Amino acid sequence: MVGLIETIVKPLVDEPDAVSVEEEVQSRTVVYRLTVSKNDIGKVIGKQGRIARAIRSVVYAAGTRSSKRIQLEIND
Repeated sequence: MVGLIETIVKPLVDEPDAVSVEEEVQSRTVVYRLTVSKNDIGKVIGKQGRIARAIRSVVYAAGTRSSKRIQLEIND
């Protein structure tokens, strides 16, 4: 899943080396924390959050096979 998130986000940003994804497994939830450069945060979120919503939709759809709930957080 980390690879999927990186594959989606890296082409969107100007500094792809600054993209990092951390995975935190909790009891019923898997939380992915996406961190990008401060200059690229707007590109990842998009106008009115549309790009962020689209990324979350793809990640949630890919995570339907697991029995755990998937959550994606974008750190600024």
